[in-house]
Amino acid sequence: RRVEEALRRWLVEPETPEELAEGMRYCTDGGGKRLRPALVFLCCESAGGDAGSEAARRCAVAVELVHTYSLVHDDLPAMDDDELRRGRATAHVRFGEAMAILVGDALLTRAFAVLAPVACEPPGRLVAELARGAGPAGMIAGQVADMGLCEVPEGADGLTFIHQRKTGALIRSAGRLGGLCAGADGPLLEALTRYAAALGLAFQLTDDLLDVLGTTEQTGKSTGKDAASGKRTYVAEAGVERSRRRCEELTRQAVAALEPLGPPAEPLRKLAELLAERTH
Repeated sequence: RRVEEALRRWLVEPETPEELAEGMRYCTDGGGKRLRPALVFLCCESAGGDAGSEAARRCAVAVELVHTYSLVHDDLPAMDDDELRRGRATAHVRFGEAMAILVGDALLTRAFAVLAPVACEPPGRLVAELARGAGPAGMIAGQVADMGLCEVPEGADGLTFIHQRKTGALIRSAGRLGGLCAGADGPLLEALTRYAAALGLAFQLTDDLLDVLGTTEQTGKSTGKDAASGKRTYVAEAGVERSRRRCEELTRQAVAALEPLGPPAEPLRKLAELLAERTH
C-alpha cells in the first residue's frame, strides 16, 4: 500500500503528455510483486530506519520505476519479443513500439528525478547506487550478455555473470538503498548487500525454473521461451534438480547473511523463504 500510494504521487510530473502518462500508468499499475520496493522498506526497517520516511518512499518508487522500464524494453520485438506481461498485453502491443520505447525512457529518467531530492551524505550517494545497479556494468550489462551480444564465460561462471547483472544488480541496489536510508554503514550495510546479492541470484534461478515448470496462467507471462530461444539458463545447463538445490543453497546464504542484524531482520528471512517457494 505504501509503494502504491507513493507511485500515484510521484509517477507522472505536470505537463507530461496524457498519451505518455497513460502508458506510464498502464505499465506501473499492471500488478507485479513490488519486490524491489519491498526490499527497500524491509532493509530500511531491519537497519533501524523509518520505512515510512520520504527518503525510503522515494527510493522505493525510483527502484520500481527502473525495474518497470527494464520490463517494457525487455518485451520489445528487438529484445525478448513478448506479448504478455503480468497477464496483460505488453506495452508495445498495447501502444505500439515507438510509444513503448518512450514509456520506458520516461520511467527511467523519472526514477532519477524522484530520487534526486533525497538529502544524503555524501550528496548523490543514493543516485549513484541506483545508477550502478541499473547501468552499463549492472542490469544493462546483464541484458547484453543474456542476448549473446558480448562474450561470456562458459559454464556456471558465465551464468553467474549474467544473473548477477541482469536480475541481481537491481535487487542488490534495492537492499543497499534501504540500508542507506537507515544510515547503515560498515558491517550492517555489508550484511544487507550479501543478503540482497544472494536473494537476487535465487530469484532469477526460480524464474528459470518457472519458465520450464510453470504455466502462463500461473506466471502471467509466456513460458518455455528460454528453451525455444536457446537462452543460457541454469536449468538448461544443470537440470531441474540441481537448479532446485542451488536455489535452496542461495536462500540459505541469504538468510545466513542477516545474522549481524538480529531479530529486526526476521521479515527479510521470511521473504527469502517465501520467494524460494513462489509459483509466479
